Amino acid sequence: MSILNLTIPALQAAYRSGTLTPAQLLDELLIRCDSYAEHHIWITRLSREQLQPYLEALEGHSPDTLPLYGVPFAIKDNIDLAAIPTTAGCAEFAYVPSEDAFVVAQLLKAGAIPLGKTNLDQFATGLVGVRSPWGACRNSFNPNYLSGGSSSGSAVAVALGLVTFALGTDTAGSGRVPAAFNNIVGLKPSKGLLSTRGVVPACRSLDCVSIFAATTDDAAQVLALTAQFDAQDAYARPNPDTNRRNYGMPAKPAFRFAVPLAEQLQFFGNASAQACFAAAVEKLEGLGGECQRLDFTPFLQAAKLLYEGPWVAERRIATAGVDPAAMLPVIRDILAGQVEAKAEDLFGAQYQLQAYIQQVTPILAHFDCLLTPTAGTLYTIAEVEADPIRLNSHLGYYTNFMNLLDCAAVAMPAGFMENGLPFGVTLFARAFSDNRLLSLANRWQQALQLPLGATGVALPASTAPAVGVDDRIEVVVCGAHLQGLPLNWQLTERGGELVTKTYSAACYRLYALAGGPPFRPGMVRDEADGRAIEVEIWRLPTAQFGSFVAGIPAPLGIGKVELADGRWYSGFICEPYALASATDITQLGGWRAYMAAGLPTKNRTTARPH
Repeated sequence: MSILNLTIPALQAAYRSGTLTPAQLLDELLIRCDSYAEHHIWITRLSREQLQPYLEALEGHSPDTLPLYGVPFAIKDNIDLAAIPTTAGCAEFAYVPSEDAFVVAQLLKAGAIPLGKTNLDQFATGLVGVRSPWGACRNSFNPNYLSGGSSSGSAVAVALGLVTFALGTDTAGSGRVPAAFNNIVGLKPSKGLLSTRGVVPACRSLDCVSIFAATTDDAAQVLALTAQFDAQDAYARPNPDTNRRNYGMPAKPAFRFAVPLAEQLQFFGNASAQACFAAAVEKLEGLGGECQRLDFTPFLQAAKLLYEGPWVAERRIATAGVDPAAMLPVIRDILAGQVEAKAEDLFGAQYQLQAYIQQVTPILAHFDCLLTPTAGTLYTIAEVEADPIRLNSHLGYYTNFMNLLDCAAVAMPAGFMENGLPFGVTLFARAFSDNRLLSLANRWQQALQLPLGATGVALPASTAPAVGVDDRIEVVVCGAHLQGLPLNWQLTERGGELVTKTYSAACYRLYALAGGPPFRPGMVRDEADGRAIEVEIWRLPTAQFGSFVAGIPAPLGIGKVELADGRWYSGFICEPYALASATDITQLGGWRAYMAAGLPTKNRTTARPH
């Protein structure tokens, strides 16, 4: 038996058919783990005897009752698994927790089986995967190259087909860089979405638990099971409705994305990586994306604050009580930074960061996602050991700002460089857009059809449902809410953006309603004697949609409006009873034309209330 396709649907199908049992799978995986000992993936790997209680917990259950029935996973060794030592990559720091980390508990309850605790850059400080007393974790494609860090063992375990998914952590890129270097998916959730209770902190105010998987389908399922609010985690945040269990194939093929200006892209001399990124931009455009070049300065400036600013002090808090002599020299050197920083420096850096947040907030609101390389290049282990600080900082060029600016991100495989090693890109957007990003990443993954990790297994067809839910709603307006007209402020004050000016399907009639100011039209569907009406589509934050609808007076309301291209959107409709006192203006083709034909001046100048 050789089980290479460890995706959740494949395992569930094998369990249901009786061709595989969880015990048989574990027996094979333990043998397979032995064959990769030189990769230094594990700090503590559970024995067959230690795994037996997890198998016994599955008795009486099946994939129909437990969503992760018999699914093997790995845990970065700064996340607690009860009764198994947590080292954070430092033997002198090690302790044995009596409880599972909150996120681990959710997975065990769902039927997942932990294979062990994985290697990491000590105290989760590094993006390289070589800063460990347990040995440098090696790339799944070429052991002479970096695996990426700090969640190195977790990513390599997934890439080599030893587990279905793995938990990592991500403060500065630790859940994304290893994904890029090993041809797998790396989800860095929104801050606070996954509880960090039971996780050894790096920078507690910024830390995220991350998810590695071979497919976006698997990552989305694990996210759905673990994104549970934990009231005992001081940094936990509830998952809004617009981000809860809404992963799927988006109904709208078109989307807007941005990339940094050409002069702001850095590949550190790697021409092959540069070519891969150019191809990725072209590919995303081919999937329906409208690309815009963007001044990336506020993102890059924010990134510098993480290690050049007083946030280094958070790492010292996390390692308080640890004898510096027990740490690797490179970790000691990093923690020694900013030791002279004062409270004034911290507040100054926070003010600086807040200014960057103000600059990027409208950018994040405007685009469906931003696209960057996950890392600009990939070094050999020997290169990094010779120049550990500088080359590590290169790997954080596109990642260090993400948690400071409160973004969600998905690192995606994007092909292979000329040397045969993987190249990856990252899609990121505003907080709590996790499932929307995963949905777009799924389209990307299905289009590229790259094999799973380093296993050579073909990518399976996605099991994602037909449609996901956006955190923005498109609204069709036809009258006083049009751009520049008296009620347009009701959209713009709620963060609304004009998407396009277009026409309805040729099956509507337009009426000037009685009353006013402000004067308003009513649009009524008439398939027998209608025509196309000029309209605008506005994009409104879903969270603001309710208050917008609540302010709409009778006889108007919100229903579904068909556009000229056949798509249906939420939009203004009118109750038929109001037509008795209204004037039919259909022949003019739109409200603006009616105004131009002589609507009273006061209708054009009615101001918003103060």
